[in-house]
Order: sequence, then structure tokens, then C-alpha cells
Amino acid sequence: MAAAAWADAPPLHISQFQLERSDQGVFLSAQVELRLPAAVEDAARRGVPLYFVAEADLRRERWYWYDSKVASVRRYLRLAFQPLTRRWRINMAAEPMTSAVLGVSLAQSHETLEEALSAIGRFSRWRIADAGMIEPGVRYGVEFRFALDVSQLPRPFQIGTAGQSDWSLAVTRSERLPEDAR
Repeated sequence: MAAAAWADAPPLHISQFQLERSDQGVFLSAQVELRLPAAVEDAARRGVPLYFVAEADLRRERWYWYDSKVASVRRYLRLAFQPLTRRWRINMAAEPMTSAVLGVSLAQSHETLEEALSAIGRFSRWRIADAGMIEPGVRYGVEFRFALDVSQLPRPFQIGTAGQSDWSLAVTRSERLPEDAR
């Protein structure tokens, strides 16, 4: 029964989400549950690196106009299968992945794809804004987005994935920032 429920679940959803406001800043903790569709998993197992991007925007709520963006942060992740070691490697950086960035990115290796996907979707106390950016008595909202970045795939995949729903992996969550507990 659990396997049938997992198969019917969307390929991408946020299972845990928490915002924390403190003297050090605004922090986001989240767990994105990620399951790759068959076509995406097959490409990854054949050595095509997958790129993901996580974004968080802190917005000041305004009743008279659109909310104003106070802070914006991004985290770029690269998942690649290493056929020689039969391990999955994750690289994480604050800017889009290029050959120069790969040398200075944080890297982890995992035995299984499931472990690697769990690590990619885990965000623990990610600082999205400094405390000085928050004004007392003002309402703020946070918008969090996590998606497969198809623009960083090799060119043949960018062309071949156009219009295919298997490659459209994205999830968004918006929540109001809790009031200061001081």
C-alpha cells in the first residue's frame, strides 16, 4: 500500500517548511521530497548531470501596491552519477554551475539515488536575510521555489525536453514570516 501511495505522489512536494526570525536574521528550514520521473532518472543514470535551483525571496507586504522584495537568495545544486565509483555526487554553490564554480563548490557523495535526492531537498537553517533588513512592526512574506533547471542541461536535452512534463519539476511555497518573539 505504501509503494502505491508513493507512486501516486507528485514527483516534487514540500513535506516540511519552517521560517525562523531571530537576532541573527531570517532562516528557512525545509524538506523537499523529490522523486525523479523515469525519463529524468534514466538520463541521470546514463551520466547526464541534473541541475536544481532553490530560491527564497523575502518580501515586505504592502496593501497599496505589489509587495517589495527585501532580500533574495539562491542555491544551485548539481547531481551527477559517477559510473566508476557507482556513487551519486552533489555539488552545491551560490552561483550557477560552471567548470570554474565546480572547483569551489561544496561536494557530497551518496551510495544511492534516494539518499542523494533526500540530501538535495534538505534545507536546514538557510539564512535568507540579515536581521538588519527587517523592520519591527512590518509584515513580511517568504516565497520559496525549488526546480529542475533545464537551462543548464546539455543543449540536446534542452531541445528534447521542451513540452515534456517529465522535465518540468518545480514547487513553490509562500508563507508569512512570524512576528518577532522578543
